[in-house]
Amino acid sequence: MPRYIVERTFPDGLAIPVNDEGAAVCMRVADTNGELGVTWIHSYVSEDKKRTYCVYDGPNPEAIRKAAERNGLPIDRITRVTVLDPYFFK
Repeated sequence: MPRYIVERTFPDGLAIPVNDEGAAVCMRVADTNGELGVTWIHSYVSEDKKRTYCVYDGPNPEAIRKAAERNGLPIDRITRVTVLDPYFFK
């Protein structure tokens, strides 16, 4: 399955509480994504919480956009990526 980095901007900052309510929000996003064959792997959040860089597996960018729309999430850019790490050449 192709892997993508999804860049998002939250002008007022991303506000997901670190409690059961926040966990429920994240699970709803994951469940909605799954309906479209999209898997949210994890996200990186900028220190000011205004930008996120999310790692997704999905069939294509269109499925990721549709999932984001259903979840009410913005998308600035979707970039297909591959893994390169220190062990790549071994």
